[in-house]
Amino acid sequence: MWCWPVARCSTVQRMSERVTEEVLAASVPGGQLIGVRSGSGRPLLVLHGGPAVNDYSDWFAGELAGWDALRYTQRGVAPSVTEGPFTIEQHVSDALAVLDQCGVAAVAVLGHSWGGYLAMQLAARAPGRVAALVLAEPLGAVGDGGLADYGAELGARATPAARARFAELDALRPDSTEQEAAVALEYFKLDWPSYFAVPGNAPPVPDTVRVGPQAFEQTSASIAEAAERGDLPRLLAGYTGPVEVLAGECSPLPRAAVEATAAVFPNAHLTIVPAAGHQVWHEAPGSMAAALSRVAARLDARR
Repeated sequence: MWCWPVARCSTVQRMSERVTEEVLAASVPGGQLIGVRSGSGRPLLVLHGGPAVNDYSDWFAGELAGWDALRYTQRGVAPSVTEGPFTIEQHVSDALAVLDQCGVAAVAVLGHSWGGYLAMQLAARAPGRVAALVLAEPLGAVGDGGLADYGAELGARATPAARARFAELDALRPDSTEQEAAVALEYFKLDWPSYFAVPGNAPPVPDTVRVGPQAFEQTSASIAEAAERGDLPRLLAGYTGPVEVLAGECSPLPRAAVEATAAVFPNAHLTIVPAAGHQVWHEAPGSMAAALSRVAARLDARR
């Protein structure tokens, strides 16, 4: 059993033209989780997707105005701890460590993709710490969460050249950690255009992206185990906080999976974002900010 001392998250403050940012460093088993604490207002925990990519919340940081946002790279990818275990239980424990060490008792949680699924697991396991949920294009809570159909749609959207390269990568047998990471990153780059409503109009892949293949494989296995247990919908049915769910109209994630997820909650509102893909903030700027504003209003109405 791990016994970790509770300490405030370490911060080093710097100023930008628009927002104050602090480097966030939370101690967890094996090392630290590294990220950024930015802005002011209600606390907001931001959980990026993946799993096992580095934090990309700076891509939509403009949507977080008016919130005290805690953003960090999850376990498995530098600069955060790269050691496991890479399980849902550990990822939830890590998120709670960030809240504890940053002195936050209860928080609204914004999760994108896998981060949305992790946000739901956090609400199921520690409902008293989660004041509200904003689930942007989440991996679903019901059945396999839409993963099989999602993968099939990504493949259908890929170009013939990308499909050929996928086949070549599938046949590779990397002989080092560095090669495994390079192959995983290439998979990510090949999938990238298919995340968007019009793949041909996808922006370039940011050169800051990194992928942790071991963390991806083991976290994915933990997700599959949770899907087989099938207890998440039952647990979430008892969660009474306000929930906003966003689904891109043109996303590769199946609409049915997102609709089934929203239906699990007693207090959820589903928004279909017109002409948007999986990264809803790109094709529909302001859509995440609007969902956050709705959650804030619903929290105010409860007071």
